Amino acid sequence: MSNWIVYSIGFLAQILFSGRLIIQWILSEKSKRIITPSAFWKLSLFASFLLFVYGHLRDDFAIMLGQALTYYIYIRNLQLQGEWQKSPKWLRLFLFVFPILIVIYAYNNGEYDIDKLFRNDAIPLWLLLLGIISQILFTLRFVYQWVVSEKTKTSQLPVGFWRMSVLGASLILMYAIFRKDPVLFVGHIAGLIIYVRNIFIWKKQMRYEMPHKDYKTTENE
Repeated sequence: MSNWIVYSIGFLAQILFSGRLIIQWILSEKSKRIITPSAFWKLSLFASFLLFVYGHLRDDFAIMLGQALTYYIYIRNLQLQGEWQKSPKWLRLFLFVFPILIVIYAYNNGEYDIDKLFRNDAIPLWLLLLGIISQILFTLRFVYQWVVSEKTKTSQLPVGFWRMSVLGASLILMYAIFRKDPVLFVGHIAGLIIYVRNIFIWKKQMRYEMPHKDYKTTENE
């Protein structure tokens, strides 16, 4: 497959990832608090779908690993918001099994195996390890978000999610520079700005909510 098609898939995925953040950011700015709209998870799922394909076409294990780990968390958040159940059954089934099918297909057709994934001539071992570590750290933010959401039974984006996003995105930017991957670089440099902004929104939210909590406590006493 030609490079321009592969890169087009990757850039489309990053545009969708950036789009989810812009929507979330605008809604949060308007409400003066961190908002988690269902569009955030819908765009996340579609973008993850495309980026998984991009990673497969680029033989980039780090990208595929990152998407495989977060893909089902996006689905779970849609379930918590009651949006997943609204989709047609065939679409839910397809999206649910897609990452598994593409791995089985590629493995059975000899497109890659464990040796090929970890011994890509275009990616030195130290760079592959940097990519894997950065993707794992970046992915852990969604594991943290998922745990918090399961506890409260509501889909939300706590401040810890944004702090972990800043750390993970910074490492992925380093990986993208060494890997000379414009798709990863453009996507994460734009996201980094919004991650930092959400932390500031949270701080303003806390400054506003704390006096009101203290007032309500005093009133109840």
